[in-house]
Amino acid sequence: MAFIVEDSETISFAEFSDVQSTDTRLFDSNESLTDDSVEDALIRCTSRILDTIRNTDWWQNLYGKHTGSVNRLDIPSPDPNKIIARQADFTDLCVYWALSDYILPSIADFGDAESNERQKMGYYKNRADGLLMELVNAGDWYDFDADGTVQTDEKRQGNLRLKRVR
Repeated sequence: MAFIVEDSETISFAEFSDVQSTDTRLFDSNESLTDDSVEDALIRCTSRILDTIRNTDWWQNLYGKHTGSVNRLDIPSPDPNKIIARQADFTDLCVYWALSDYILPSIADFGDAESNERQKMGYYKNRADGLLMELVNAGDWYDFDADGTVQTDEKRQGNLRLKRVR
């Protein structure tokens, strides 16, 4: 479980081996799932996770508190290099998100509503949603001032409730 860092910038919360260890049988039966395709999905998921967090009231209030910014449109996504606590949870979140939104849909049989891949997509989506909600509600993992620790004034509990849209 390690973040992928290039040129001192975190580009992904997870790597191929994290996905492979989560669902080994998936790779045994699908040779088309390569290292490169999975890591591309993980990079996209990392970006989507950060954008999703950016759009929460929790992040916008925390960012505004530390910078005085009140214009919600100017608030950037969190800097992944400042996530210093609960990194294993971010790795898991990235893996679950990639499996549910990118990897499993690429091999799923959408003609069969009961296919294993479609069942797993739902399972991993629920795991990702629950973990995202847990991270935002905890609000204890971001080192806003980049001093190496998350002080009390940097912690702020959120209140995220995900809604299922059908």
